[in-house]
Amino acid sequence: MGMEFTVLSSGSTGNATVVQNESATVLVDVGLSMKRMNELFEEQGIQPANIDAVMITHEHSDHIKGLGALARKYDLPIYANEATWEALEKHIGNIAEEKKVVMQTGEAIDFGTLRVESYGISHDAAEPVGYCFYDGEEKLSLATDLGYMSDKVKAAISDSDVLVLESNHDVEMLRMGRYPWNIKRRILSDVGHLSNEASGEALSELMTAKLKRTYLAHLSREHNLMDLAKMTVRDVMEDHGHFFKEKEFELRDTYYDRPTPWDKVGKP
Repeated sequence: MGMEFTVLSSGSTGNATVVQNESATVLVDVGLSMKRMNELFEEQGIQPANIDAVMITHEHSDHIKGLGALARKYDLPIYANEATWEALEKHIGNIAEEKKVVMQTGEAIDFGTLRVESYGISHDAAEPVGYCFYDGEEKLSLATDLGYMSDKVKAAISDSDVLVLESNHDVEMLRMGRYPWNIKRRILSDVGHLSNEASGEALSELMTAKLKRTYLAHLSREHNLMDLAKMTVRDVMEDHGHFFKEKEFELRDTYYDRPTPWDKVGKP
């Protein structure tokens, strides 16, 4: 079977991704209501009671909105680092102690043949992380809510077969938008979100022959457009000498209102 995944939802209105192989099914973040999560599970053929672990990146509401209700209904174990646990507990209600699992940043945990490894990122949360998934030689990396692409993050997500990478905003659209300046300043800061240009710069450094697909994620509905994000990322990559055909490398969309099709990480 190998490893496959679907981004159920991506953006400021809610984030959730499912990764699975023949050994395990892992849910990353629960940023939508339980009702909406169940609709997405049904659409993608996922049995929520069979989820082996819920991995949390950080405590912002667009990543934990439905966490407590979903975990209680289906008796799911929740994995997060200690600082994130302290920050999110007051928001998710009562969780059985045996279902609270502390996963230190940088730790790797095996669920049969599916390995999950966390890595630290820069964002305005207690101790935010991203996750890399491994199944044999296959590697999938999830990298969103990044203030900037540090060398440590690049090292963590390098040599991926498939990458889910933040491309949150167009800088000029954000500057001209209706948000108050303090929010704009936060988004543009080193603990905010990655712009289209910054995403393109990062991807230019991460490009290898192994990287087959990159999903542009966490797009702002106010300050970005799918086509603009892909065009900007491609233009920046071409400026760095990375010209590619779709059969060699693809930029793909994620959505706030529907899931991406299941994608087998190891497929060409």
